[in-house]
Amino acid sequence: MCIVKRTAVVDVFCGAGGLTHGFIKEGFNITAGIDFDGTCQFPFEFNNHAVFLKEDVMKLKSDTIKGYLKDTNIKILIGCAPCQPFSTYNNADDRKKDGKWRLLYKFSELIKEVSPDVFSMENVPALKVFDKGKVLSDFKESLLEAGYYVTEFIVNCEEYGIPQHRKRLVVLGSKYAAIDLIPPTCKTPADYKTVRDAISALPPLKAGETSQDDPLHRCARLEAKNLSRIKASKPGGTWRDWPDSIIAECHKKTSGATFASVYGRMSWDEPSPTMTTLCFGYGNGRFGHPEQDRAISLREAALFQTFPMDYQFVKPGGKYVTKILGRQIGNAVPVELGRVIAQSIARHLKIIGR
Repeated sequence: MCIVKRTAVVDVFCGAGGLTHGFIKEGFNITAGIDFDGTCQFPFEFNNHAVFLKEDVMKLKSDTIKGYLKDTNIKILIGCAPCQPFSTYNNADDRKKDGKWRLLYKFSELIKEVSPDVFSMENVPALKVFDKGKVLSDFKESLLEAGYYVTEFIVNCEEYGIPQHRKRLVVLGSKYAAIDLIPPTCKTPADYKTVRDAISALPPLKAGETSQDDPLHRCARLEAKNLSRIKASKPGGTWRDWPDSIIAECHKKTSGATFASVYGRMSWDEPSPTMTTLCFGYGNGRFGHPEQDRAISLREAALFQTFPMDYQFVKPGGKYVTKILGRQIGNAVPVELGRVIAQSIARHLKIIGR
């Protein structure tokens, strides 16, 4: 019997299911996903055919997880604790005040109490320096003391065929031996998948429009000034390319001069910028379409996150709420990064003969 078919996997902080879906594509048996955001229940369960538990992870009992890992040979716990507290988008004071960083300590406690054969933790690279590296160090040391072999990697997503400039921290642990990450599949920048590869086949839209054939292919309205701004924008350029009359007052100040990527257009022949929960907004980053005078659509954001076209985020007849969908898509682990982690674990299990 195939090794991965003998697994049971629980995804903590599962969100809409990006990480889970990557594991499913590699044949793993996902038994449950856990998240506090109840809006994620439909996309998680519908696309992954696994149970969704709406739980506050800080109050989560290890016995709950154990119930979804019993009666299997290989138990695996995976998760991506909320990364906003560690993100460089927040200043140092805000990062310290955001209590969500304590979730990483809770995750390490759950790993020790559940005692899976293998675990994975995915987060932002800035976790390495948050609180002078103490949080990450504590996480790893706690699990090393519990008897796990722990390895750590910084992953450049574009090196694995993900059409997005996105760096992620991946920590892998096993009771049996160190887990190596599979090698990159894209050896040089010329091999990277680009914005053109990901979205050029989609039908064009105007600002504020929704495709008749694909309700997720919808983009935000633009006020007259922002429409003028995107018309003046060049792919890969900045607001410094604009006439002075449409430059925002905040960018004329010294404090705003460094934020060059906001109100930017993507470039067709490069990977997209990192998707965020506000990636549907033209003024929130380099989220302008390379050619059309609009921000990227939710469908385009989902494709940059490597969700397949048939991944359903809204139940039939349901309402498409942009802020909710932007959060689900932007917070997700790219599906293809999930596959990279799953392939690395599968190779490890084969090597150790499990």
